Amino acid sequence: MSFCCGASMVGTKGTLKHYRTQVHNVPLLVCPVCQRIEVHYRVENEYEILAEYAHGDGATEIDFQDYVMEDEDTIFENCVSRESEDPLETVKRQIDISLDLLTVAKQIEDEKWQGELKRRLAVMSQRRSRLQHNNS
Repeated sequence: MSFCCGASMVGTKGTLKHYRTQVHNVPLLVCPVCQRIEVHYRVENEYEILAEYAHGDGATEIDFQDYVMEDEDTIFENCVSRESEDPLETVKRQIDISLDLLTVAKQIEDEKWQGELKRRLAVMSQRRSRLQHNNS
């Protein structure tokens, strides 16, 4: 599991630009709070090598899946959520996890952590409200 801002990151696939080369279908981790994106750690080295070679060859676009045969389920097996799931359910799960962490932060009297978790909860609550509004 990967974390950012105290929330577990969501597994997805996307396109990254490496200089002038677009690499499609790269396994990524996205933070549901701050929207930070990073290449999934299981394929990070393969991505860097592939992107460098493609750039060196002058390719403008490549598909990561054509070169790396790692199974998607294997790559994302450690993710709590995947982008293909219902976004509202993902946000609700993230809120539940943050509430659990807030309980721990209160028990150990870590006020800084409590403040960070409350800010994250506010962001995720706003996102939940927008998703609920869009669904209705």
